[in-house]
Amino acid sequence: MFTRLDADDCRAAAPGISRRTLCYGSTTLMAEFRLLHDHTLPMHSHPQEQTGYLVSGHITLTIGGEAHDVVPGDSWCIAGGVGHGAEVLQDSVAVEVFSPVREDYLPDGATTA
Repeated sequence: MFTRLDADDCRAAAPGISRRTLCYGSTTLMAEFRLLHDHTLPMHSHPQEQTGYLVSGHITLTIGGEAHDVVPGDSWCIAGGVGHGAEVLQDSVAVEVFSPVREDYLPDGATTA
């Protein structure tokens, strides 16, 4: 699969946080998150493993109760089922990969089959 950037494909994930599904296959899905300063990604969990990379900005990422000061170039891996959330200290961009695919992040009508 090849995907060209579609500027109109952003979806609200939480107040001040948007996501764009970049590309997906049968076992992984990659998404870009844009996080606005002074917003919070509430604590949550999901069954998918999640690896991520901070492209720009500054966040505090809490994983399993442990807070991490995250700056561009830092990366993380969150096991499925582990609670996590973030405080956005500067406008930020993160790229994350989920495995297995998050069906709720697929474009309307898309499947991985």
